[in-house]
Amino acid sequence: MTFHGWTDAVLDFYDGLEVDNSKGYWQAHKNVYEEQVRGPMQALLAELADEFGAAKMFRPNRDIRFSNDKTPYKTNVGAMLGHGYVQLSAEGLAVGCGTYSFATDQLARYRRAVALDLPGEALAKIVDDVRSAGLTIAAAGTLTAAPRGYPKDHPRIELLRMKGLVTWKEWPVEPWLATPEAKDKVIAVLRASAPLVQWLETHVGAPEAERSYRD
Repeated sequence: MTFHGWTDAVLDFYDGLEVDNSKGYWQAHKNVYEEQVRGPMQALLAELADEFGAAKMFRPNRDIRFSNDKTPYKTNVGAMLGHGYVQLSAEGLAVGCGTYSFATDQLARYRRAVALDLPGEALAKIVDDVRSAGLTIAAAGTLTAAPRGYPKDHPRIELLRMKGLVTWKEWPVEPWLATPEAKDKVIAVLRASAPLVQWLETHVGAPEAERSYRD
């Protein structure tokens, strides 16, 4: 299957799910999800996997075990592509790349690298370039003050306060969403984010728990 974009049927599907987030609605429109939502996303991931890495789509079901919100279905479709993330909803398309939330050991390595002149200045330059390309920088959380052990007037205090580091770009619904141009938008973000991904791989790496599992 070749990726041609997402039709208005996707937007109608998620608009309806926002109003009626129930098993009945889902079962009645499951074919729309499979053919108009899941199918194009799988095609997109297949076409980009060689350049950006292994792909994995997230399940449409929400994990409601520990949530006060018991609605059973997500109102977006999301997928990982290497270090990247692609999401589509009735609001439009979004793409991110990086590590949204550092594990404890990752955070320690990240802050040490940011504080050092060579890797820290390199990251600051990457962040400036990413922002110049029209992307934003985000994280799962940001401290309101300097982390313990680091001066509050550090030249890279903004980066030191972040508990993760990702690029992010959102687009509202536009006619190009139903065309192959949607793939070009995703590619542009992932390519612009590649230096950030490389910096994180070099200076932060995987969580220790994941390393132990792989060993």
